[in-house]
Amino acid sequence: MRLRVATVVSGRGSNLAALLEALGREGDRAPAEIVLVASDRADAGGLAVARQHAVPTHVFNDSADSAEWRRVLEAAGADLVVLAGYVKKVPAEVVLSWRGRMLNIHPALLPRHGGAGMYGRRVHRAVLEAGDVRSGATVHLVTEEYDRGPVLGQASVPVLPDDSPDTLAARVLAVEHRLLPAAVLAAARAGKPVPFALDEPDPLIP
Repeated sequence: MRLRVATVVSGRGSNLAALLEALGREGDRAPAEIVLVASDRADAGGLAVARQHAVPTHVFNDSADSAEWRRVLEAAGADLVVLAGYVKKVPAEVVLSWRGRMLNIHPALLPRHGGAGMYGRRVHRAVLEAGDVRSGATVHLVTEEYDRGPVLGQASVPVLPDDSPDTLAARVLAVEHRLLPAAVLAAARAGKPVPFALDEPDPLIP
């Protein structure tokens, strides 16, 4: 039986697209399927990605309304919730109901450069201002505090001397697109989110 995954997005949905592509490569053997894509924004590109793949979508009337979250997730029969570029805080009641079954991907090596307001270019700018020599992406379980849940997997990239927030973001995004599918596939095969590692290093990433 396939793990039923609900994905929540705020932006263009590139991690969602990577996840759908990875599951598509598995074909009939795929241990998971995306059953819902929800967003706090009606213009989120991730909704268009979902529709291109005939995945049902939902735009929250009020993303702070825990009852709406629960109603939508339960109607989809979701076993796992994946925050893939969702930038708002999930209502505490929803986090509690889905404890241990909700994942987030963050564009830095947590516990560094996480917390409220740390998303997008802000994260990469903070990495550069801190003088870090490596950055990367982290998949972690969602708890009531931003980016504080147990880490399940990470992948790192070098920070180059001439990096800007945009060039670093592009390098990190490339590993996000590998890390999130690996996390979902590991969860599907184990029946729950579990620690994991990428099977093979990307030869393009030192």
